[in-house]
Amino acid sequence: MNIYTAVPSGEQVVQELPWRWKVQGRIFVIGGLGFMFDAWDVTLNGILIPLLSTHWSLTPGEAGWIGTANLIGMALGAFIWGTIADTIGRRKAFTATLLIFSLFTVLGAFSPDFLWFCVFRFMAGFGLGGCIPVDYALVGEFTPRRQRGRVLTAMDGWWPVGAALCGFVSAWLVAAFADWRLTMLVMVLPALLVFWVRRSVPESPLFLIRKGRRDEAARVIDGLVEATGAEPRAYSLPEPQAVPRFSAGSAWQQLRGVWQFNWKITAAAWALFMSILLVYYLSLTWMPRILIGAGFAEYKAFLTTAGMAAVGLLGVIAAALLVERVGRKWLLAITGPLSALVLVVVAFVVDVPTAAVFWLLVFGFVVQVAIPVLYAYVSELYPTELRGSGFGWASTFSRLGAGFGPLIFANYFWPQLGLATSFALAGGLVVLSVLWMAFFSPETRQRRLE
Repeated sequence: MNIYTAVPSGEQVVQELPWRWKVQGRIFVIGGLGFMFDAWDVTLNGILIPLLSTHWSLTPGEAGWIGTANLIGMALGAFIWGTIADTIGRRKAFTATLLIFSLFTVLGAFSPDFLWFCVFRFMAGFGLGGCIPVDYALVGEFTPRRQRGRVLTAMDGWWPVGAALCGFVSAWLVAAFADWRLTMLVMVLPALLVFWVRRSVPESPLFLIRKGRRDEAARVIDGLVEATGAEPRAYSLPEPQAVPRFSAGSAWQQLRGVWQFNWKITAAAWALFMSILLVYYLSLTWMPRILIGAGFAEYKAFLTTAGMAAVGLLGVIAAALLVERVGRKWLLAITGPLSALVLVVVAFVVDVPTAAVFWLLVFGFVVQVAIPVLYAYVSELYPTELRGSGFGWASTFSRLGAGFGPLIFANYFWPQLGLATSFALAGGLVVLSVLWMAFFSPETRQRRLE
């Protein structure tokens, strides 16, 4: 029903609907599949580094650009697509990201040389970089408030699925066909299928409300009420507002907006994103090469990295069970530094295969408790008009750190300071970020999205 002068607001109606797998759950699955390809692609960087180092006779510094080009593209894509999502809509941005990723992944597989490969990996990353901020904004705004923490945390369950699939499938392809191109092409067809399915997802009603598109918002809200079997209620919608067009200027306005909203909160979001994900991407990007250097066969190194990612699914489940009970801040404060500490232990025992595998599995579990909580937490820190861009800019900052961090790690810290000390320095950044969060960023458990 559609009465503009009554309470509660349309936003409250959406956030108080009952959870239904055929309604909000469907959006969770469609959004999560895009997130799965993000994980697959990032994990693929670690697979490609040893393979292309042999194929094109690359030095470690040159090989580092395999991951850096891809992650810098993701960094650019994260803030641009996040801002697009806040300007022209979640749905349009939601459908375009995978199409761009698929096109440039195919081109990358047929690159004539290493330079063109890096260019195409950059562009594929640009397309895929929009998945995390856009998907989290859309899924979060369709999810009822009571389930939002668990659902947004469970979204990260798609990451270990994608990362593990990448490792296991790549290990099989390399062993069976010894062709690195197949490791890239194998994920394009399912990505295109997910792109096609995404076209059926409706626009976020919270976005439509904020943009003053009241008739469209009312139709979506009424459809959700009917589909979930909720009792129809009267609700109010705000008056229309001016809708800014997307431009380079609007992107920088969004950047100013996330800092003007609350600079301490934004600093906490950026620091947590950069430090925790730097630790994870260091392991994901270089662990196959580290294990091969320690005596593992290629396929065993890929399988071990896949196992590290796969056990992360248990971490996501643990995060989903604990996030509403313990709270976002406490979980991050414990698991963020602990994951870095475990990675230091891995560095000390990497020459002992059994111990290395055990501690990598522990790391995969702990870090995947931290990361989904981080995503849920940051997506809840901003109001609706800044949610996509706030998350997107934090993701951009983390991708820049994750892109250049492994490159600097391979060229300077690892050769000069050793593996354990280099991982410990990354862990120190996590500790500083957690301390800032503790003092300057609020707990968001059970908080209404506005």
